[in-house]
Parts: sequence; C-alpha cells; structure tokens
Amino acid sequence: MIRDICKDEFFLSQKAEPATADDLSVAQDLLDTLSAHKDGCVGMAANMIGVNKRIIAFDNIGTYMVMFNPVIVKKSAPYDAEEGCLSLLGAPRKCRRYQTVKVRYTTPDMQTRIKTYTGFTAQIIQHEIDHCSGVLI
Repeated sequence: MIRDICKDEFFLSQKAEPATADDLSVAQDLLDTLSAHKDGCVGMAANMIGVNKRIIAFDNIGTYMVMFNPVIVKKSAPYDAEEGCLSLLGAPRKCRRYQTVKVRYTTPDMQTRIKTYTGFTAQIIQHEIDHCSGVLI
C-alpha cells in the first residue's frame, strides 16, 4: 500500500524501534511508496511513512532492496555531500558521507547478512540509516 510521506520533524527525529518478522507488511508498504516516488526518490526509511521501525528500502543499482535493522559496522573515505529528502522541506542540505560502508542487516526472511557498498548506493544507505537513528540532515 502506498502511504503518505511523513513530514513531522518531531516524529522523524525519534530513534526507530527494532524491526521483526511481524513488520513484513511495513516493508512492503515502504517498497510500494518508494516505487510510487521513483522519479524523485531513491531510498526511504519506515519513519518516512509514519512507522517507527528500523527498516529501509532503496534502489540498489536498479533493483529495490529492503534491510531490517541495518547498522554500519565499517566506513571509509569520508567526503562532503548535499542531499535532499522527501520528508524535509527546503533546499538540499550539507552532510558528511563515506565512499564505502560495510552494513550488517537482516533480510525480510530474517537472515543476517554483512555486505559492503560503495558510491551512490552507500550514500543512499547512510541517509536512510540516519533516518532510523533520528538524524535529520
């Protein structure tokens, strides 16, 4: 189901609760909403659709991917970036990102994975994990 985009900065600034297998419908709603906004959005966190769970969905080089409870366990090659967000009004904002990130996460079928991402995909993941942590760019 496509959900409305949450723009409530108080809600968005709260740290997300851990996701479980009971949150599979939230992951599907996240994918549906991301797909509906594909022209202007490459990633979303569950709090962007009004659900305070640690789930992200993003465009992984042409294929949508979902992560439950993602955590960056290693990062390297910092750089300065400017990013926009569907949940935040105004021009793109400056932030610090890393060219390479290693992420530990759980798949929707509850398997733990660790994978390294680089470039723009790494940047998207960092932005969405910030959302899960209540960090607003």
